Amino acid sequence: MTSSTTSPAAPARTVPTREDRRARLGVALLFFTNGALIANLLPRYPAIKDGLELSNADFGLAVAAMPVGALVAGLGAGWLIRRLRSSRVAVVGTVVTGVAVLLAGIAPVGGLLAAGFLLAGALDAIVDVSQNSHGLRVQYRYRRSILNSFHAVWSIGAVLGGLMGGAAAGLGIPIVWHLGASALIFAVVALVAYPLLLAGPEPAEGAAEGPSETADAAVLPGDDVTAGAGAAAAPVATDSPDGGAQEARAGSTTGAGSVDDATRASSARDGRRVSPGFVAKWGVLLALVVIASSGAVVEDAGSTWAALYLGSLGAGVTVAALGFVSLQGAQFVGRLLGDGMVDRFGQKAVARAGGVFVAVGMGIALAFPSVIGTIVGFAAAGFGVATLIPAAMHAADNLPGFRAGTGLTLVSWLLRLGFLASPPVVGFVADSAGLRYGLLLVPVVGVAVVLLAGVLEGRRARGSAPRGS
Repeated sequence: MTSSTTSPAAPARTVPTREDRRARLGVALLFFTNGALIANLLPRYPAIKDGLELSNADFGLAVAAMPVGALVAGLGAGWLIRRLRSSRVAVVGTVVTGVAVLLAGIAPVGGLLAAGFLLAGALDAIVDVSQNSHGLRVQYRYRRSILNSFHAVWSIGAVLGGLMGGAAAGLGIPIVWHLGASALIFAVVALVAYPLLLAGPEPAEGAAEGPSETADAAVLPGDDVTAGAGAAAAPVATDSPDGGAQEARAGSTTGAGSVDDATRASSARDGRRVSPGFVAKWGVLLALVVIASSGAVVEDAGSTWAALYLGSLGAGVTVAALGFVSLQGAQFVGRLLGDGMVDRFGQKAVARAGGVFVAVGMGIALAFPSVIGTIVGFAAAGFGVATLIPAAMHAADNLPGFRAGTGLTLVSWLLRLGFLASPPVVGFVADSAGLRYGLLLVPVVGVAVVLLAGVLEGRRARGSAPRGS
């Protein structure tokens, strides 16, 4: 195969190739399985909580072990991706995640339940980073935004998993058989996805316009994150000797690009030099983490507490599962429409509107509690956060001043703080004042998104390509 190079200003491919379309399908299948696996467990939460005789606070702490596992293992994703490739890590991680979910579901005591959640969270974090990393590779080849569509497929998987779990609970199918079958089915889907994914090594940072650059130069999560903006390179696509294409994404500017690393001034504090560019860079990253974590808090409210809260309002076990299903279903619609909305209005406007949906939708549902109103409120919240995590990931992946892949992984890693803090906070408030008051955290994070959305990218000029995609 002859090698070809592209100019940053004029990409060689403007129409997706067959390989690109196959890779997009493969990544979509991975997102689908990732959404479905853990969602199968969620409708069984009330039975697990009652069977182990756990209080709301104890159950919330056990569930919080999942994001703890994610935080512990998340930064290791870069090390694994660099050595094994994102495609392999995502597929193997998906298969093992199914086993971890099964172990959590059949845990005989609270401690082992927490241990199962810890393992499932660790594996889920690794899969999350690897599938998003591979998805960004595919998005670059498409030269337009497609990342939200992958997260939309995740929502489809989550809805299917929630419906499967709700049906299994309603039919009284033993958890071991239900989750065992789920693990087997979605392991097969992940294995089918593997040959569809992009061949070749991961993108290299700072690659030249030619095949001489090696993928070993790639800088992935866990590496030094203090490199200057001069480390960023223009996007390059070259056909590698084994037929797989290597992409090098630039650290190009985004709406978060209010940081200018080329012009830094220093001031003295406590005998040390402090760079305003450094502070601004990390300030923007922190804002992106809060935005992504807000999406995590809303998702956790639906997954951990929706069935329990609807049960407290008198809903049966099957109807109680609809809180989570409505959130994920509306999130799917939002993500399906998300790429078009982002291209037309910009991430900033879409995120702000989403924050309003979350704050108003769940605020009204909690102010006037009813089964139907709560289901609608969770749906409004799900629609509102549809694009938040993809938006934060995309902005972080292009944030100036960070080496390739580092911003993405830091946000992917730190957003787990939302999943970590939400269950115990809601649980403790629920034991003290009632679950209705604990869920007030949801409209609060909606307001936070409205206030912080300014760090995201605004509307692009018509015809311009997604930055850094």
